[in-house]
Amino acid sequence: MSESEAAAGTRGTATGATDATGQSIAELLSEIVRIPSVNPMHQGPRSGTAAEADMADWLAERATALGADVELEVIQPGRPNVYARFAGRTERMLAIDIHLDTVGVEHMEGEPFDGRVSEGRVWGRGAVDTKATMAVVLAVLGEMASAGQQPACTVELVGTISEEGGGLAGATAYRDRLLTRGERREQIVVAEPTMCAPVYGHKGGLGIEVQIEGRAAHSSKPHLGINALSAGGRVVAAIDAEQERLTSRGKAGALGAGTVSVNEMHGGRARNIVPDLCELYVGRRIADGEDYETEYSRLTEVIRAAALPARVSVQMANGFGSNAFLQAPECALVTSLAQLSGRSPEVADYGTNALRYGEVADQIAVFGPGSIDQAHQAVEWVEISQLERAADIYRKLLTR
Repeated sequence: MSESEAAAGTRGTATGATDATGQSIAELLSEIVRIPSVNPMHQGPRSGTAAEADMADWLAERATALGADVELEVIQPGRPNVYARFAGRTERMLAIDIHLDTVGVEHMEGEPFDGRVSEGRVWGRGAVDTKATMAVVLAVLGEMASAGQQPACTVELVGTISEEGGGLAGATAYRDRLLTRGERREQIVVAEPTMCAPVYGHKGGLGIEVQIEGRAAHSSKPHLGINALSAGGRVVAAIDAEQERLTSRGKAGALGAGTVSVNEMHGGRARNIVPDLCELYVGRRIADGEDYETEYSRLTEVIRAAALPARVSVQMANGFGSNAFLQAPECALVTSLAQLSGRSPEVADYGTNALRYGEVADQIAVFGPGSIDQAHQAVEWVEISQLERAADIYRKLLTR
């Protein structure tokens, strides 16, 4: 049975099990979707209230009402992380990271934050990436609170800022908080849409910001200038050649081959001026067995050589990169999620906050309802049947 067919079977009551307030998971998710939390790097005229502040306040209030000890930590002005601790029957702690921000909405069709519930789905920006998991976890914890039950382990629900842009600043702050306190977490679940399959690895990343300086001249005498856009074109060709090399170099690791591409290019001052400035952004995905610092140094030389005779300034975006996230799929957390979901462990193509937690967690899994294919789209939605499936998995995970 397809997800849509399964969802269709629940229409009428179509919103599934209810939490402590009497809301269904779908209704709760609808409420969350209606709270704009667009990452500032994606802001536009349709973004609503800036950044994650309203979403953080809502989460803090909701978690407090369910009995959690809640703390907000301001990471950047108007952008707090939320740490909500739900006491369990044991001191063993499971952290669940759910990023609060979404991508932009300027390209979306219709009202981006309508949160409507129809056709067996919840619609709107963040519905699948990744407010779905927030609704699921809060609903399950609400059910337990209503029944006077505690989770088997203490649950730390972590709402992080800046996953969709800005160097994973929220996850970095949470990691640094644990390091400063000398704490570790046995297990961390990072919420992303995985169709309820546990993900145990994905590539790391490196961003390279390139500024090419040429020399301006009248367009009637281009030989008197150094065309920065032409130099930029040579850089694009060199990066494309690097991608071909990565694709053809033979055996890849568990995560496949690394990738590289030019993702932004800007330049030119006027139609009758030889351009003296060109700016590019190069994105490099780091596979297992690769080192981002080594790749940064190598690509810097490739870029400088291709741009000659123009001068080049290169810097690493956000000041750092990340090596790949990869752990044994046989670890207890991944195995438990696989057993509960009936899905085999997988690796993913995209990156997540898991890149920041290797120093502070014994076991990490990326997990959540819905498909990444719906994320970042002009129309975003999640199947209600996926919400209910994830809720059933979390009920078992938190009680056994």
